[in-house]
Amino acid sequence: MPAFRLPEDRRVPSGPQRSRRAALGVAAAALVLPLAACGEKSDLAKQARSGDGKNYIAGDGSIEEYGKDKRGEPVSFEAPLFTGKTVKAEDYRGKVLVMNFWYAACGPCRSEAPTLKKAADEFKGQKVEFLGVNVRDEKPTADAFDRTFKISYPSVRDLEGKVLMAMSKFVPPTAVPTTLVIDPEGRVAARILGIADKGTLSTLIKSNLP
Repeated sequence: MPAFRLPEDRRVPSGPQRSRRAALGVAAAALVLPLAACGEKSDLAKQARSGDGKNYIAGDGSIEEYGKDKRGEPVSFEAPLFTGKTVKAEDYRGKVLVMNFWYAACGPCRSEAPTLKKAADEFKGQKVEFLGVNVRDEKPTADAFDRTFKISYPSVRDLEGKVLMAMSKFVPPTAVPTTLVIDPEGRVAARILGIADKGTLSTLIKSNLP
């Protein structure tokens, strides 16, 4: 009686053939892992495409510091405060400037407000200034936000997006809140994309004090 044999395509590989197939399997898995990682990093793009009507892209909390030799030229902007006074970048030379981009209906901005208040209180009287950049609200709404969270530092009214455009290299157009730490020479030293952590923000400020 002839011996029973499996069809060629159903035999279990052995020796060098099995090793080659195993290696191909490992290589395929290695290709999948980077693709998954890239997917995790595309959260901002997913939010932008979601069409959920929230009208903002929540930052991922990432922090980027710029070495002194990579900060480039001083920033330049000019805008009216809600009080009516006009401020410009040159007004803050010689001090650390913390610029926070926000608006009242932004949930993450509301969550972050107590942290910014504490940081502003901590550095009061030192060579540090805080400046809000409101990208959406009229004065009554902005004032109500400040009263609710006891914010004492001023904000500029940037409904036309002039300050935002001046900072477009560092601030994604719809990613709020975003916080910039600007050194005494007027150059961007660090960026926090999303809700700022109090300890992190304090460290960034201290590391740039004159």
